[in-house]
Amino acid sequence: VQLVESGGGLVQPGGSRRLSCAASGFTFSSYDMSWYRQAPGKERDLVAVISSVGGRTHYANFVEGRFTIARDNAKNTVFLQMNSLKPEDTAVYYCNAISGDIRFWGQGTQVTVSS
Repeated sequence: VQLVESGGGLVQPGGSRRLSCAASGFTFSSYDMSWYRQAPGKERDLVAVISSVGGRTHYANFVEGRFTIARDNAKNTVFLQMNSLKPEDTAVYYCNAISGDIRFWGQGTQVTVSS
């Protein structure tokens, strides 16, 4: 099983970034997919989730309409489009797959929002 995140980097405040997470080794379409983030010295927080059935989405309050999660089951990939980025969005962003008691994590990708 692998979840490989990409797309992180340095972005200026107000900018955009698109994260991708490529999955392999499990039935991607059967898993709810999520993005979490963890800033230095803080707990890992849920950012957004998209369901396996119906593609229902849910976002953390701090997203405030700035981020969009999407999935492409044909490509076993989940995305996080982040717009209007703020310095407080700086964190390592992790991809997560969950189905019942089974959970997989990626290694994370760093997003730094700074001028």
